[in-house]
Amino acid sequence: MNDKITSEAKNRSLVVQLLGWVVAMFSFGFFVLPPLYNVFCEITGFGGRTNTAAATVVETPDVNRTVRVEFVTSVNEYAPWEFTADTSSMDVHPGQMYYATFTAKNLTEVSKVAQAVPSISPIVASGHFKKIECFCFTSQDFSAHEQKEMPVQFILDTELPDYIDTVTLQYTFFDTQRVAAAN
Repeated sequence: MNDKITSEAKNRSLVVQLLGWVVAMFSFGFFVLPPLYNVFCEITGFGGRTNTAAATVVETPDVNRTVRVEFVTSVNEYAPWEFTADTSSMDVHPGQMYYATFTAKNLTEVSKVAQAVPSISPIVASGHFKKIECFCFTSQDFSAHEQKEMPVQFILDTELPDYIDTVTLQYTFFDTQRVAAAN
């Protein structure tokens, strides 16, 4: 009889400990990891995250070097948009400021809100691609059938590794209302 009580107490204690570990692991994964991941991505450029530059940028162009910047656009599978880069690429000098424009159009009869999510490849270049102004910094409001030209002002850091001669800036356009409704 005494062994049965001891065994039940041990089992209860084990269940409580295991539940405690489950709660601790869930809390760590849900509350601690996302901010740590964001900091890691901002520091390393991992995941194609790009740096944003300060408002005052000193241009020091390296006129002896030219890098091709390619612009690629895509639309989330369910987003009712047309979204294109106004030019497919441009040749730039690291250290010099450039502007590019993108055009998006709401294809629906109702107002929509969109968000562009950027990505840079190769990943090592993302830490050297500095956006001064970008439509991707904020959500974009569109009325029915509205078309907008959206600018990006950027500079490639002169410290971009020499072996990189092409950088791809890719944006995916999302219908934020639909994404929010799906979650």
